Amino acid sequence: MKSKSILIRAHGGPEVIEMVETDVPNPGPGEVRIQQRAIGLNFIDIYFRSGLYANTLPHGLGAEGAGVVEAVGENVRGLKEGDRVAYPQGPIGAYAEARTLPAATVVKLPDAISFEQAAAVMLKGLTVQYLFRQTYRLQGNETILFHAAAGGVGLIACQWARALGVRMIGTVSSAEKAARAKKSGAWQTIDYSKENFTERVAALTKGAKVPVVYDGVGKTTWEGSLDCLQPRGLMVSFGNASGAVTGVNLGILAAKGSLFVTRPTLATHVVPRARLEESAAELFDLMERGKIKVEIEQRYPLADAARAHEDLAARKTVGSTVLIPS
Repeated sequence: MKSKSILIRAHGGPEVIEMVETDVPNPGPGEVRIQQRAIGLNFIDIYFRSGLYANTLPHGLGAEGAGVVEAVGENVRGLKEGDRVAYPQGPIGAYAEARTLPAATVVKLPDAISFEQAAAVMLKGLTVQYLFRQTYRLQGNETILFHAAAGGVGLIACQWARALGVRMIGTVSSAEKAARAKKSGAWQTIDYSKENFTERVAALTKGAKVPVVYDGVGKTTWEGSLDCLQPRGLMVSFGNASGAVTGVNLGILAAKGSLFVTRPTLATHVVPRARLEESAAELFDLMERGKIKVEIEQRYPLADAARAHEDLAARKTVGSTVLIPS
């Protein structure tokens, strides 16, 4: 069958994005073919487009989506034609009307959760799941720092922190985003365009600082984040929105209090498949109970993927964004 898909033949800006017609293969052993209803937009898509994250050219874009299973290969258990499904990751190429991918990356979608909600939440929500429940398992009553609290991942983090009874300090770039983060569950917010977030964290914690910092911003917040940590605290660097962290001198970790640093990814936290299913079940349960609500603020036709990338990079988007196949 044919599908309209996004392809890039060279790394660069949004101008390298083009729409093409591709052949979608029939599913082989262990695979399913999905007719997609919604596709998630994430900063990692920009990293692959720009070449920050290397991939063999030409290639598609996109990691997460939701839709309906329309064909099932051999040796696939637990999925059948007509099932509503979603996935947080897999072979790059979610920007497409239809695609074939490993069944091991796909989970069933509860009826109470829409395709758009699922496409907007799978990668971001499961990112928060592994950050809060696996990388540093929050128990409740902790005070933590989370950068970019009004972004797609950040707003889910605000809600998840509130559900766990965690006091989350979130950094933002405007008063509007501060209000959004507070409404979603942040305990306190810091507008880094007006305040020194390191000094503010120290003040909010009466000098105690925090046991863990979750930093998806990268280069511009790296050293300040280390200064927010308690002795033997954990720096979780999980993204590069401002650029990659480079040239790290490990001695700085000793100087600032025997600190720990990790650079985790979702891919290593959703294998084996049983862990993906458990993580998704925890996320879906919070959504069905109204503890996590997905704020889809922007919808773009798949054909406007380049404009969506421009807006995301320019920080014109808030909450979550989805691409809709025609």
